[in-house]
Amino acid sequence: MADFVPRPAPPAPAALLERLASQPGMGPGQRRLVLLLPQLGDFDSLEYAQAVAAALPQLQAAAIQLLAIGIGAEAGRQRFSAFTGFPLERLLVEATPRLHRALGLYGGLAQPGGPWLNLLLMCAGIGSPGTLAEVLRGYTGDRQAPQRIADGESIQVGGLPALPASLFAWAGGTGFLRPFELATVRLRNMTEVLGQWRTYVPNDQALTQRGGTFLIDRDDTLLYSYRDPGILGFSATMARPLSFLDPYLRQPETA
Repeated sequence: MADFVPRPAPPAPAALLERLASQPGMGPGQRRLVLLLPQLGDFDSLEYAQAVAAALPQLQAAAIQLLAIGIGAEAGRQRFSAFTGFPLERLLVEATPRLHRALGLYGGLAQPGGPWLNLLLMCAGIGSPGTLAEVLRGYTGDRQAPQRIADGESIQVGGLPALPASLFAWAGGTGFLRPFELATVRLRNMTEVLGQWRTYVPNDQALTQRGGTFLIDRDDTLLYSYRDPGILGFSATMARPLSFLDPYLRQPETA
């Protein structure tokens, strides 16, 4: 039997490398995690940014450089960073999804009726596989996913009175994603965006545009990539959206 010869890693997309070339610290010689976010006001953008922000210490320890590129404007960039905790210096915005399209990312449903109708259809699962199941998971909970709201935290959504997070422990326990916990996180995100809609989404034309994830090695080869298939589909493993990083979240290797 012939010896198994591993297939060489493919090169990262040329359009992406060209975009990174102008960004300090994002050239060859280090591993780079690049997130192509949809509109800054999209469900996926905020939720993904919050997950990555929580993992910043692990990324830094593993010497993985981080950059996110979203669709929006400077005012939205500033508010998005302040709300999600995603570092401002690691976030870029572009007015159009030009780079998303150059990378072949899913533009979303494109039926007659305009971007708002197509967005609503996608929220209903049309042209957006997995969306309804992910919405349901937000309400039913998930014992395979980590807890999202700390036990001592107060839950504040819009102008409603704050509630203690212990309500989730009373209803389901601790140490995993409890029923209604993720739905509450998403409601907080939605309340933030709707209250500042034109800050987050200055132009409606790219409402349906989806994003993608690219992990690039030191030699510009592609270690991992993922292209979002629909709304609330920013990871192949939504219970643990950053699990693709597990093999790389170690101390940096000696060059």
